[in-house]
Amino acid sequence: MLHLLDDPVSDPLSLYRYRDGISAVDLLAVGISHLDFFTWLADHPSTFAAITAHFEIHPRPTDVMLTLFTAQGLVQQNGGCFHLTLRAREHLTAGSRWNLAPYFSSMKDRQPTLDMLKVLKTGKPANFGSFDPQAWAQAMQRPDFAAQFTAAMDCRGILLGPAMAKLLDLSQHTALLDIAGGSGIYACALAAKNPHLRATVLERAPVDRIATECIAKQGCSERVNVHTGDIFAGPLPAGFDVHLWSNVLHDWDDSAVRSLLAKSYATLPSGGLVVIHDAFINAEKTGPLHIAEYSALLMNITEGKCYSIGEYRSYLGELGFEWLEHKSTAVGRGYIAARKP
Repeated sequence: MLHLLDDPVSDPLSLYRYRDGISAVDLLAVGISHLDFFTWLADHPSTFAAITAHFEIHPRPTDVMLTLFTAQGLVQQNGGCFHLTLRAREHLTAGSRWNLAPYFSSMKDRQPTLDMLKVLKTGKPANFGSFDPQAWAQAMQRPDFAAQFTAAMDCRGILLGPAMAKLLDLSQHTALLDIAGGSGIYACALAAKNPHLRATVLERAPVDRIATECIAKQGCSERVNVHTGDIFAGPLPAGFDVHLWSNVLHDWDDSAVRSLLAKSYATLPSGGLVVIHDAFINAEKTGPLHIAEYSALLMNITEGKCYSIGEYRSYLGELGFEWLEHKSTAVGRGYIAARKP
């Protein structure tokens, strides 16, 4: 199991950014070419609520859009209102001699750009209407599809799991539940770092079978097992003093995130830890830019986004958790740890 803690010599952050930022350009193109957002904001510095009302766009993608534009240095918040920066005023507003809007107009009718506009208007991911969970479950029975899916889960986790395991102190804890843990790579990395720890991956069928196979390939079956279940169906399994939510909560809207974290609070014993491992927007919602770009992708393909440190502080505090720490790990990711009193 020790090989699970190996680190690469080089930093792949730039490669992550190519993939994670693929939707950010389309969101910017919508703001310029479909909404003419910057021209309007130049004359109407506005609150978040006023922006959603004027453009008739949904709050979740509006939040992602404004965070992205702030991180790009195009808008800034002052006194509760969003204002243009000089860069946006000179280069993205009608009437400016340096206006780049015509340059972006060639992107206006690209399908990804049109999909992004639809997300802004409806709040639903672009593939929401066509996603068929039953068809996905059937596809997972095919060895080729299952292998591709597993590789997608493992290739990030083989870097991110050890980075988290080396920083997260679990010396006083004995049983970890890796919730919606995919291939089990994060549970295996934490078990490799903590020989006293047993871990269970909670997954629904057919991922549960794949997780069992992946855990065996990592040589971790003696201390990491799989429990079949659905995170939205009933309470979480009892008997664990650590709950890990790794790259899960960003797929869901804030009401679902609150509900899922409430399940952790209800099931964890006193002194139990909840650990959220993800990519986080900073508390001020001004960046980092690469996470704001990633949030645009998540907004486009899921019902969620990258949540901010401030939002998680609020969610956890409202439930009664005691905030412990936020630490950065690798390629722009990190974890938040909080304790149930």
